[in-house]
Amino acid sequence: MRPDHEFLQALTRRTFLGRMAGGVGAAALASLDNDKSPIINSAGGASTDRGPHFAPTAKRVIYLFQSGGPSQIDLFDYKPGYRQLHGTELPASVRGNQRVTGMTAGQTTFPVVAPPFEFARHGKSGMWVSELMPHTAGVTDDLCMLKGMHTEAINHDPGITFINTGDQQPGKASLGSWLSYGLGSENRDLPSYVVMLSQGTGKNPGQPLFSRLWGSGFLPSNHQGVQLRPGKNPVLYLANPDGIDAQSRRNMLDDLAHLNEMRAETTGDPEAATRIAQYEMAFRMQTSVPDLTDLSDEPESTFELYGQDARIPGTFAANCLLARRMAERGVRFMQLFHRGWDQHLNLVKELRAQSRDTDQASAALIIDLKRRGLLDDTLVIWGGEFGRTIYSQGRIGAPGSGRDHHGRCFTTWLAGGGVKAGFEHGNTDEYGWNILDGGVHIRDLNATILHLLGLDHERLTFPHQGLEQRLTGVEPAKVVHQILA
Repeated sequence: MRPDHEFLQALTRRTFLGRMAGGVGAAALASLDNDKSPIINSAGGASTDRGPHFAPTAKRVIYLFQSGGPSQIDLFDYKPGYRQLHGTELPASVRGNQRVTGMTAGQTTFPVVAPPFEFARHGKSGMWVSELMPHTAGVTDDLCMLKGMHTEAINHDPGITFINTGDQQPGKASLGSWLSYGLGSENRDLPSYVVMLSQGTGKNPGQPLFSRLWGSGFLPSNHQGVQLRPGKNPVLYLANPDGIDAQSRRNMLDDLAHLNEMRAETTGDPEAATRIAQYEMAFRMQTSVPDLTDLSDEPESTFELYGQDARIPGTFAANCLLARRMAERGVRFMQLFHRGWDQHLNLVKELRAQSRDTDQASAALIIDLKRRGLLDDTLVIWGGEFGRTIYSQGRIGAPGSGRDHHGRCFTTWLAGGGVKAGFEHGNTDEYGWNILDGGVHIRDLNATILHLLGLDHERLTFPHQGLEQRLTGVEPAKVVHQILA
């Protein structure tokens, strides 16, 4: 049989099933101006149990993702006893069967290294914070510190994929995409999910980041993250090419919409409606994005607060400032990936530089949101894919030594959005190696984030490959009620 006949035959079957679905295309098209309408799935059904399922305490999320694994030992999870343990061997009874990476698997000794930085208690809560984070130390009474975070992943790509999508294997929908799908957008002129990347001065270059980390996976593609880049063209292909004016673009989009409407009506393909929505969003963003990224209306006091790096497009500080501006404009989920936290070597020098990149701007974001009355309904998250070991990678005391990956316990902090302020949850043992109480798996963190935005992680599902897929997967996950205000 000729290939074109096979194609036409397949198209006929698909057309028949599409029409049997009862106006699937029309329903999809009707949803374009209603972000909360049902998403049509490939079987012709609809996933209608979208949120909010109950009253939320947060309307939006700013996720300050620190890619590479920040050392909780040197930043937040301090114990005075570390000084007495310095130079001693990490007991095998404490290490247990913990997996280690190939970078330290061949070591014959695992000497404990106390933080080479000074710590002090801060705020009414008395949280321990490293000298590397003086600005963060100033906002501890606004933070909810999770010291019992844990994950099974010990390498970067599966680790960052796991915490962002709920699975170590690529292909699943990201947290931001789930929130976009479940709640829609508060601003039809900007994406509901925006991503910004920056490179730190610690380890340069940092671990590579792939667009699948903010992809929509099996969800409709209009829920994927839109990357905002520094420079004159923040969103690729947004500007009109030479010779094309606004009216020409409008006419072109109208014609494309008509073609996609025809396809949706005849095939029931939901991506046809999605394409129309994406084209329309891009058209509106030609006006909304330049307004968002133009910082000329910010007073000098803003740059004093965030630091002068906020004037430099693409820096972490500039991205934090843009996140605040997006929060004001109703963007649902803003994710700032900051690379360079992988201090296997030269920890003292690199960690100091990396912390300097992020400390002031992270604290400034908390202060700025609070001043503007936005912190109460904005959830801010700071953390990476895992932490670092208490033992030394390399000869103890050597300038080039550092710490290996550690997934068994690490630290993440939250602020605003309905979590307790000035609160610490979880405790690790005297070596900072194992969790004693208050463990929070990364699935639990994601379930709690959804809960704060009014979503039940067990009810927010999408049918795919015969399963009701969800962000937290099929393994047990729980909301951490102890940290809720």
